[in-house]
Amino acid sequence: MSPSESTRFFSEKEVANHSTKNSCWVLTGTRIYDVTGFLRIHPGGEALILSRSGNDIKMEMAGPPHRHSENARRWMEQYYIGELDTDGSADEIQTARERKKTVDEETSPISKCSQVNLDTDLVDWRKPLAWQVGNLGEKYETWVHQPVNRPIRLFGNKFMEASTKTSWYMVPAVWMPLVFYLSWYCYTTLAQETTRLFASTDYSVLVHKYSFPLIFVMGMVTWTFIEYCVHRFVFHMRPPAHNYYLITIHFLLHGQHHKSPYDGSRLVFPPCLASVVIGSFYLLLTKSFPEALGVSLFVGGLFGYVVYDMIHYYLHYGSPQKNSYLYSLKAYHVKHHFENQRAGFGISTTLWDYPFNTLIPEQTFQKTQLTLLSTGGRPSPIPLRPVNQPLQ
Repeated sequence: MSPSESTRFFSEKEVANHSTKNSCWVLTGTRIYDVTGFLRIHPGGEALILSRSGNDIKMEMAGPPHRHSENARRWMEQYYIGELDTDGSADEIQTARERKKTVDEETSPISKCSQVNLDTDLVDWRKPLAWQVGNLGEKYETWVHQPVNRPIRLFGNKFMEASTKTSWYMVPAVWMPLVFYLSWYCYTTLAQETTRLFASTDYSVLVHKYSFPLIFVMGMVTWTFIEYCVHRFVFHMRPPAHNYYLITIHFLLHGQHHKSPYDGSRLVFPPCLASVVIGSFYLLLTKSFPEALGVSLFVGGLFGYVVYDMIHYYLHYGSPQKNSYLYSLKAYHVKHHFENQRAGFGISTTLWDYPFNTLIPEQTFQKTQLTLLSTGGRPSPIPLRPVNQPLQ
């Protein structure tokens, strides 16, 4: 996009002055981006961006180690603020004081995440989205997987809207007391040595109290499988383009999360809605097994669910230490959102992506090549082309 008369221009000195957590700018070519609001949620950590603040990051975007997807590049455009002044004409267009005032106004907390075109986008962001998305038809699949950095309003009714939101700490606050109580109940019940598996046959087996930790862990592992299946087959179902209601249901269940992945109020399940599903699993397990055994499996699964929701929130808003397990898990989950929505369904673990062949493949690059260019006599690394990417 070429600069227009309304484009703001900034000098190299001005760009270089914005290199702190409170104001961080980067460039791609001559395009300038204020990425201050993105520092906290950047998958590679805020230090990675800060170390490149005021500089051209075009090569880093191309990789290695990571080639940013089209969605990532589209996401970045939300932070575009102007162009680099290359011919000294910026002062003729706009004084530094005027530019600073304009940028401060347009990058306020409210407008910083509002860089969508209200006139040309497929939906009207000024109205609740729940009843609009079903009309997108065949365009829905592409639209919902082009993320934006802004909160979503689903319903016009205040009560219905509030019921779809919750703070992350409500999940452990509601469910962990139940986990502790049921764990104590199961252990003390098993200690009575009255719980037997296959009790109505000649091959009945006593379920000992010391087996509770093992049963608990089995419940957690079972949850990871349920998590994978729900995420893959329910949350990522492909609603028929002609079915208004299935598109709407998909958007309410999970599509809104992919459209706005950093809407912090919708990163965990509201306890009221989750209780319906959790209660169903409780009834299923207690009817399928002896009560103490079924509840032991259930409480392990419930704890696994709490861990899952906390990990999911952390993968979006946390800053795990580099080379840690959560760091690699965060990078994996971000790839699911921005690059490959039909793979990477494991969230708290990638365990089940392996046997079901839905693991997100690692990017591969050719060997590093450095070529001397006439740029002040310094070596300039050439962006490396991924092996599986054709030459342009």
